Amino acid sequence: QVQTVESGGGLVQPGGSLRLSCAASGFLLNYYTVGWFRQAPGKEREGVSCISSSDGRTNYADSVKGRFTISRDTAKNTVYLQMNSLKPEDTAVYYCAADGGYGCYDPEDYDYWGQGTQVTVSS
Repeated sequence: QVQTVESGGGLVQPGGSLRLSCAASGFLLNYYTVGWFRQAPGKEREGVSCISSSDGRTNYADSVKGRFTISRDTAKNTVYLQMNSLKPEDTAVYYCAADGGYGCYDPEDYDYWGQGTQVTVSS
């Protein structure tokens, strides 16, 4: 059971907020770079945010800067993605992935993936 498990998705109105959780099973997330990706219908998977295992630095896609915040809770072995001021274009399946290397936005860098959690932003 070496995997990441996403939760916290759902239906929210534009301007609303959600907090996604990425819990690790079978390994410790603090040793990995953790990335959030999303895939909207008809589009390729894209990187949203990542947090480094080495120094805790964070990165955000331009489309979510100022609205999303990634954080890590080592005690809970969980990484979060706080999403504020949500827009309809944020609608997608969101995936959490763990990287034993030093990648961020390239899905091929990641070792472990979850099943995804659906985020729908609609009135």
